Amino acid sequence: MSNAQIEIQLIACIVAIACAIPGTFLVLRKMAMISDAISHSILPGIVIGFFITQDLNSPLLILLAAVTGVITVVLVEYIQKTGLVKEDTAIGLVFPALFSIGVILIAKNANDVHLDVDAVLVGELAFAPFDRLLISGTDVGPKSLWIIGSILVLTTSLLFAFFKELKVSTFDAGLAASLGFSPAIIHYGLMTVSSITTVGAFDAVGAILVVALMIAPAASAYLLTNELKRMLIYAIGFGVCSAISGYWVAHVLDASIAGSITTMLGLLFLIVYLIAPNKGVIAVLYRERQQRIEVSLLTFLLHLKNHTEESERHVNHLSEHINWQKVRATSVLELALKNNMIQLDRNIVSLTDKGHEFTTQAIDYIITNQDSKIEHMKDDFFLFRG
Repeated sequence: MSNAQIEIQLIACIVAIACAIPGTFLVLRKMAMISDAISHSILPGIVIGFFITQDLNSPLLILLAAVTGVITVVLVEYIQKTGLVKEDTAIGLVFPALFSIGVILIAKNANDVHLDVDAVLVGELAFAPFDRLLISGTDVGPKSLWIIGSILVLTTSLLFAFFKELKVSTFDAGLAASLGFSPAIIHYGLMTVSSITTVGAFDAVGAILVVALMIAPAASAYLLTNELKRMLIYAIGFGVCSAISGYWVAHVLDASIAGSITTMLGLLFLIVYLIAPNKGVIAVLYRERQQRIEVSLLTFLLHLKNHTEESERHVNHLSEHINWQKVRATSVLELALKNNMIQLDRNIVSLTDKGHEFTTQAIDYIITNQDSKIEHMKDDFFLFRG
């Protein structure tokens, strides 16, 4: 593996970590699409900074781009607070307008410099090792690595310094205000960090990959845990794994590195979306099926409690009286037997003492409708545990 390959993967990993930190809070605050708005609307700031300095490497570009990102957030929130449109509509109004201004400025005044729409939208990690940082004539590595590395240090330092404030304001802005924190300052601070991170990764990976690295790892982590610290760790891990695996997929297929990394992020999210223990599609479908069985079992037991006639409780007539198909009636009967709720005598079904107690509590729950009781009941009677 060559030095260039190592540098590309290192840059991709650092970008992934730097994006995952603010991205986690954006996902939790339900502001995922604001990262897309920022990644495009900072273009005017970059162009104006270039016009002022005539230098694509000037720190003023990052500063003005970050300011433009914050302006985007302010405009979106101002339009949203009017109550005339929702947040997604406000984003759809603001960022295309600002991005278009940047494109027009480039087309009119910067056609002869390396600041074009393709570079802005796509980016190419493969070129990052060629843009070197020289200090007193000494090559100290790729410029992108130092820029995004510095931003990562800043982001990590702010995360450790203001973790408590970020956590409280993210989950309960009212509590944060009552504790003396300013939710507005924390919010705009987060937006500023997001803007700076986006700009820092802009030249190396492009806007599309920045958005993917900010949102996809955090969204995947959100499906796996409700704990903030663990979510941050998962998001960082997913971002790094996708960056490395995406690079090697691109290497094998001779394809775009940014596109391959984004594809791996999408595949990772799809896998987590399907198999996440609590929030995944499979878990949700299983839980819904289990709930349907619970309702069927309860219906069956209440039917037995309310009928003393043997004709109503004969095994061969249960499906007819409750209007169930034979397979469903058989499965519910087996489940009731498994949980020792019923007993069979000459194909006549009767409630056991446990079944009587359960149905009595179930009727009480239905009457009082106290949500806290149902889980307690299920634990007491060991439903579905055999």
